[in-house]
Amino acid sequence: MLKEFSLEGKKALITGGGRGIGRAISLVFAEAGADVAVTSRTLAQCEETAAQVEKLGRWAYPFQCDISDSEQVDGMVAKATEALGHIDILVNNAGQVTVGPLAPMPIEKPAEAIWDWGPEKGMANDVLDRIMGTNLAGPIYCCRAVGEQMIKRRNGKIINIGSSSSIIAIPYETAYATSKAAIHMLTKVLALEWGQFSINVNGINPGWFVTDMTRSGFDDPETMNERIAQVPLKRLTETRDLGLLATYLASPASDWMTGQMISLDGGETAVQF
Repeated sequence: MLKEFSLEGKKALITGGGRGIGRAISLVFAEAGADVAVTSRTLAQCEETAAQVEKLGRWAYPFQCDISDSEQVDGMVAKATEALGHIDILVNNAGQVTVGPLAPMPIEKPAEAIWDWGPEKGMANDVLDRIMGTNLAGPIYCCRAVGEQMIKRRNGKIINIGSSSSIIAIPYETAYATSKAAIHMLTKVLALEWGQFSINVNGINPGWFVTDMTRSGFDDPETMNERIAQVPLKRLTETRDLGLLATYLASPASDWMTGQMISLDGGETAVQF
């Protein structure tokens, strides 16, 4: 491995690390030499990720945390810092998705629609609060908690996981798409604010990946084929590819990059520019 891509001796905190994208990033980080702390709402899933990381010969620490709660975030970051010694890399990956009309609509639900509720119902406050709390407030809380020590150490890498939905407008993704679009601006603002302390803040906009969170959207073969048809490369790929890109953004190889959101989507968003 080129030394510029090595994470040897680095310490990473990965939210939503219990499964899917977060687990993939955790494992590739471990392969690159990093020790990791993984957190999510479900401790058992984090423990599974930690066990897989340790099989790769790295230290791993699982923590339970609801990142929409700032007090829980502060407590989790303190525990992760104690376990790791310090935090070099923060990956804000935890997220939730919901799909459905914002307000009640006088239409019939299309047979192929994958909605969390029918058009006769609007998006309830608790749904809005859950999505915005996890997808937007959570990364802000984590950046604030970890940023303090990175500023003191004058070094750090922050990677925010957005979505292609922040670029391509899709009906009935009001809360999800808006929260992910805000991640783009969070990335840019913190890159400007913290660049003077040698902290790089970048992000990734994943396209279609089959994960536990998105699997229901791929169960139907016709829907799967429609998804693939939207991708210029005419195929999907594995979550490991996200781990590889995240490793680049976490490594010295990306020291001259900050404030950027990179789309990893097989070219799907290329038609938007």
